[in-house]
Amino acid sequence: MNIILLGPPGAGKGTQAQILQAERGLVQLSTGDMLREARTSGTEMGQKVAAIMDAGELVTDEIVIGLIEEKLQSSDGNGFIFDGFPRTLPQADALGRLLEANGQGLNAVIELQVDDEVLVGRIVGRAEEARKAGQPVRADDNEESLKTRLMEYYKKTSPLIGYYYAKGDLKSVDGLGEIAEVAKSIDSALG
Repeated sequence: MNIILLGPPGAGKGTQAQILQAERGLVQLSTGDMLREARTSGTEMGQKVAAIMDAGELVTDEIVIGLIEEKLQSSDGNGFIFDGFPRTLPQADALGRLLEANGQGLNAVIELQVDDEVLVGRIVGRAEEARKAGQPVRADDNEESLKTRLMEYYKKTSPLIGYYYAKGDLKSVDGLGEIAEVAKSIDSALG
């Protein structure tokens, strides 16, 4: 089973991916984690990634897709959860071709629907709780950073909602419930 989790920053994609991983034995493919892993791997691809990241540039789609292809070919799990990928329509097309070339398909695209104002409150609250507990606060857990990330999401990633809807793959769930409620909704959507 291959699943894409879609939703704006802070919607809970990472949390829900961990639950799916534990309950269904799926492998979470987080592009951020894969890039950090590749950077320190010492492989030829890793050296490319390190050079690009060290220069402060964005890693190309070609490299991200190459990393995903490596993971698809090297894993023998029950399937994948794509978290943070695809982010754009060209990436979605590339993922479709890649899955097809590996004799696989996409089972579902789960959109975590959230209200922007509630989301901003959630993130600002998360940062405040971390401060009170003496825990590290993510550098981008503030209202201004979140609004910038939301704008980026709506410009580049939200078109994927229509794209996957038109393909018949999209399933939308309320992403603002308690973690367990959201997990139950995702489970129902997956059947």
